[in-house]
Amino acid sequence: MGPTNTGKTHLAIERMCAHSSGVIGFPLRLLAREVYDRVVALKGESQVALVTGEERIVPPGARYVLCTAESMPVPSRQGDLLPGEPGDLPRDYAFAAIDEAQLGIDPERGHVFTDRMLRARGREETLILGSDTLRPVVRELLPEAEIVSRPRFSTLSYAGSTKLSRLPPRSAIVAFSAEQVYAIAEMLRRFKGGAAVVMGALSPATRNAQVDLFQRGEVDYLVATDAIGMGLNMDVRHVAFAGLSKFDGRRERRLRIAEMAQIAGRAGRHQTDGTFGSLAVGDGGAEFTDEEIANIEAHRFRPIETLFWRNADLDYSDVSALIASLEEKSEDPLLRSAPLAIDLAVLKILAEDPAIAALRGNKARTLWACCGLPDFRKVGATHHARMVRRIYSYIGEGGHIPQDWFAAEVARLDHVMGDIETLADRLAGVRSWAYIAQRSDWLQNPARWAERTREVEARLSDALHAGLTQRFVDRRTAVLVRDIGAHGADALPVTVAADGEVSVGPEPIGHLQGFDFTVDPTARLADKRLLLAAAERRLGKELARRARKLVDAPDTAFQLVEDGDRIGIAWEGQLLAHLAPGRSLLEPAVRTTRALDRLSAPQRAALRGRLERWLETMIERHLSPLKQLGDAASDKKSTPGVRAVAAMLVDAGGLLPRKSLMAAIKALEKSDRTALHKLRVRLGALDVFIATLLKPAAQQWRAALLAVRDDRPMPRLPAPGAALLDGGADEHGAALAFRRVGQKWLRVDMADRLAAHALKARSRHEPDPVDLPLATSLGLDEGAIRKLMADVGFVPSGEAWKWRGHRRRKAQGKQARRQASRPSNAFADALKDLK
Repeated sequence: MGPTNTGKTHLAIERMCAHSSGVIGFPLRLLAREVYDRVVALKGESQVALVTGEERIVPPGARYVLCTAESMPVPSRQGDLLPGEPGDLPRDYAFAAIDEAQLGIDPERGHVFTDRMLRARGREETLILGSDTLRPVVRELLPEAEIVSRPRFSTLSYAGSTKLSRLPPRSAIVAFSAEQVYAIAEMLRRFKGGAAVVMGALSPATRNAQVDLFQRGEVDYLVATDAIGMGLNMDVRHVAFAGLSKFDGRRERRLRIAEMAQIAGRAGRHQTDGTFGSLAVGDGGAEFTDEEIANIEAHRFRPIETLFWRNADLDYSDVSALIASLEEKSEDPLLRSAPLAIDLAVLKILAEDPAIAALRGNKARTLWACCGLPDFRKVGATHHARMVRRIYSYIGEGGHIPQDWFAAEVARLDHVMGDIETLADRLAGVRSWAYIAQRSDWLQNPARWAERTREVEARLSDALHAGLTQRFVDRRTAVLVRDIGAHGADALPVTVAADGEVSVGPEPIGHLQGFDFTVDPTARLADKRLLLAAAERRLGKELARRARKLVDAPDTAFQLVEDGDRIGIAWEGQLLAHLAPGRSLLEPAVRTTRALDRLSAPQRAALRGRLERWLETMIERHLSPLKQLGDAASDKKSTPGVRAVAAMLVDAGGLLPRKSLMAAIKALEKSDRTALHKLRVRLGALDVFIATLLKPAAQQWRAALLAVRDDRPMPRLPAPGAALLDGGADEHGAALAFRRVGQKWLRVDMADRLAAHALKARSRHEPDPVDLPLATSLGLDEGAIRKLMADVGFVPSGEAWKWRGHRRRKAQGKQARRQASRPSNAFADALKDLK
């Protein structure tokens, strides 16, 4: 006798292996499987058998049997098998043990443990393992037994109430409903990266896989029902109760102190101390009383006064007699009648049929064996009775279950698609068929169908494990949570792949493009903050390295790009800054993007300085004439006339219609015109421009700087080398180097050549001012030529052209006619500039 973590089960394994043969009955199939693996390692597969309701591994001549309590081979007074007992195993062993015998007080299964405690015996040695609360009952029922108390190897202490987000690693959270288990596991996935899930409804394979997930350290938390209190060996340091009440099949009640201690005792292993406490959920959660805490820490519990019992000496004269014998009460006051279990409830329902009630002898025995089929699906006695009756209808007369029906039912469950609840329901269903397949007298070729059900259960178990892991485990978050608490050598390495993928340890967290980190798009919304925090914490060195690389990069590494309606500067495809209006057209401001906020202030300053130097270099390279013109506009040594024209032309980006500069041009002296000519300013008949700024690269930079200053999108530029555009061209883009001529756009240097030819023809008194070969080669139509000639000062007169010049107020008499016969001031100025 003793509390949890006293090595009782370990002792039983050692004692059994010291004998020539032995059998141990466990409360859980999962625990039986765990011990089976340990004994196989000691004795070899050929010597060890595993027998549970749904799984049988029985090598010929096996000497050691690990089984569930229901499947434990126990001699009966009449030689009858109890429901679930195997019929092909010997019943005489040198050693026998029953684990967790205090479960004799369990309303549903207690009578099984009581029966095994009273009747399971080894020839040489018998061990009954259980809580110290059993001591009074054992002394009364088994007065010759030697009672050995075993102290707990480690201490168990109360740690108070803890919020879920502050749970220590290696914690188990115990809840008492599937809904609560799933809800807590989901919260742990968000806060801590995930949790393993263990519930009685899961198959042993799924539970094994989930426990292994916890044991390997892939997750630091386990969410479970009270099933973990039944001897599962796990490295748990703290047990948190999400509640202290459970539904026991009849009512909602508070856990008994012994039940609390059984669960809390999972904390601590061997000589490692453990703690327990409550989980602060919602408005406060469950709280232990001072008395409960003191008793759990001292392993002091109320003694068990009675055990549940059911008669094993059955009367098969008919079904009514069978029911009466099952309901017979014990004469011993320590043994009280067990509540109505599912097998007896099903038998009573079936006995309502007179044909069933009349069964006798072996038929009644067969019926009772059918009633022993566990209700794995938890559908209730009425629904479960239908399946039991159908099975009996096949085997009651010595027949077998039809293979077609069995195969169809198993095939219906052999699907791995669906959510967690659907997969768990299919697993419960296939466990029923696995139980049936273990009965050699119910099926033809039972070995084949046992293998088939094992395969289906394995597939469903794997799918359910994968579903639970996918839903409740985020390995990336778990790695990051663990990494946050690491320092120095314990910190996980951060790597940036060639394609920009950033990984912390083995888990990718996002992509780094330039200085901009983006969270992995597959991450859940709730996890993005954690991934960003990990990037902030771990990418400092990489960002500093990239900043140094950028500062040292050549000019060719940077590009002028469009970012929506804004103009920006990019490096290696990454947007680094936007341009904003500055002191002048040629001096825009550089505004770095938020991606650079991850850098330190000195790094950002150095990077911004590099971008500003690149911008100055590009403006100098592509807009040098415009920059020189700007210098002249601000140079006090320049004449007022030069400064006026230069300032207006720079402000316009290097191109203006002549008429908008007419007043400034009239005020120019000859020396001013010479100075402007040296600055490569063309005072054309129609436009004032700088010819070198008509090149494609210069057009692009002029367009960008004008768009930045005027706070508008980058215009659509004409194709490089185009001289004539359709009327549908982008107006802002065309206006950089073209002038409107009717429905077309003509490049200003071509328009200037045609205008110059017309003015020369006028001065020479030539009849046709149009340079027809040039106009034709450019593709000008009649409407475009008329518009261009009208801008120069000519209007068509029949098949010829007439000089119109600028319109003036009407003069009178000879003076007016004399004035009209002279060239206009505009013509004279244009001709002078042309010369």
